Amino acid sequence: MPLVRISLHTSAAENRKSIADAVYQAMRETIGIPEGDRFLVVTSHAADELFVDPNYLGIQRTEKFILVHIFLSEGRTVEQKQALFRSIAMRLQNAIGVSQEDVMTVLTENSYVDWSFGNGEAQYVINPPAWVRSRSAEGN
Repeated sequence: MPLVRISLHTSAAENRKSIADAVYQAMRETIGIPEGDRFLVVTSHAADELFVDPNYLGIQRTEKFILVHIFLSEGRTVEQKQALFRSIAMRLQNAIGVSQEDVMTVLTENSYVDWSFGNGEAQYVINPPAWVRSRSAEGN
């Protein structure tokens, strides 16, 4: 049930679908996102709308920079998160040729009760799917 916001420079806008597909597949592969749980927003920005330090932490960034911000339920391990970061960077490099240095991923975790998928209801509270119930039983 993640919600993904992807920000990139206008120059990379023609790759929006490939970028969204790569991020979605990385989430399916590494953190067990169910098939069909696909909510991604890709926005392109002019040079005066996206400001990125070109070498923070010694990582060289260019105008091909892509910011992937994922809002997701809590409960993933550090290892799963690291695998997700690696998979996103690798898949984007393979899909559109962007350097892995130009891919920044940020996770924001919340609880199942923080999501409404429509109708003004918290579906995972009212009628949680089996995978939500099993995670809740595990303490996640």
